[in-house]
Amino acid sequence: MEDFNQRIECYRLSYMPIDDDKDRNLSYIKIFDVGSRYLVNQVQDHIQSRIVYYLMNIHVTPRSIYLSRHGESELNLLGRIGGDSSLSTGGHNYANAMATFLREQNILDLRVWTSHMKRTIQTAEALGVQYEQWKALNEIDAGVCEELTYEEIQANFPEEFALRDQDKYRYRYPKGESYEDLVHRLEPVIMELERQENVLVICHQAVMRCLLAYFLDKPAEELPYLRCPLHTILKLTPIAYGCTVESFYLNIEAVDTHREKPKNVDITRNPEDALQTVPEHI
Repeated sequence: MEDFNQRIECYRLSYMPIDDDKDRNLSYIKIFDVGSRYLVNQVQDHIQSRIVYYLMNIHVTPRSIYLSRHGESELNLLGRIGGDSSLSTGGHNYANAMATFLREQNILDLRVWTSHMKRTIQTAEALGVQYEQWKALNEIDAGVCEELTYEEIQANFPEEFALRDQDKYRYRYPKGESYEDLVHRLEPVIMELERQENVLVICHQAVMRCLLAYFLDKPAEELPYLRCPLHTILKLTPIAYGCTVESFYLNIEAVDTHREKPKNVDITRNPEDALQTVPEHI
């Protein structure tokens, strides 16, 4: 409170008040008492209307957002990307461990969100609570590369594999999506997260990276390489100047699906260089 009052005094030295009568031709938004009332004046284009929508949905109520990938899937074990496979035995064990973890946390009015894919739904089913399905939370669409291993992508689409390594954020899979597309797809989810209090989002690696990058203010170049391991829950708690992060590994073994960017990203590289950072799999 003391810090806030000091900032207000600092603002008084340089900020000019808006006069609702004299400044009626200006575009502006007034927020009273942290959202108890809004005055919106002369909002004239799409960007301004999006800003209004955003500001009307944020709040300062203490809350936490829990992010987790689904339990390990059968395709994870095989090193295949995308698809809609069921959980492995380890994945089911993680779902049960998550249920125990959430009971111990005793979280007030927790809402649970999943994608439309089997592996997130099966993970949520073990919690024994109601959950909401969001199609927007589905994993990034890998197009022609769906259900392929990195080795198969390199063998069949070596040029595409190299182009993705060159600019993973903007690269779009043939007949699929890019991380940039995914960020736009997740906008309504993010807006709703800003409105909610305690939420658990059970999602996928690329989706979790996008949500994490938003709340931690990570740049686009860093977003596709954020580490989001399986069988780990991240607890994000918004504070005055950002977000605190707590990581909870639930001690259920799982494969590693994280792939760092290789040093050689040239289209003419050899397969050994292209596959240098591919995680181990069956």
